[in-house]
Amino acid sequence: MAQLTIEVNGRPYLVGCEDGQESQLRELAKVYDAYVRQLGGEIASLGETRLFLMGALLMADELQDVRTRLAHTQAELNRLRAERDTLENKAAAALDAAAKRVEALAGGGPAATN
Repeated sequence: MAQLTIEVNGRPYLVGCEDGQESQLRELAKVYDAYVRQLGGEIASLGETRLFLMGALLMADELQDVRTRLAHTQAELNRLRAERDTLENKAAAALDAAAKRVEALAGGGPAATN
């Protein structure tokens, strides 16, 4: 397990992560630090624990919004796929019917009079 020091709100914290995940953890820490610093600038009277809690809640709120949008996007994708499948089936049926009419016209069959 790797250990590295991240900085949040100007203070260093030693944290552990799986080997190879150090870069990802540093990026996550930067994102979280930006939330905490923004809150600290807006609400200077918060203690560090409450500041960290508010930062985590803001990130959780954003994550929930993203999950909701993803669910709506997936539902829309599924609807569009079903619509595409329906249209493909209609197109295939129309092409099949047209091919049968062409064959009938070429052979002088019963569809030639339609």
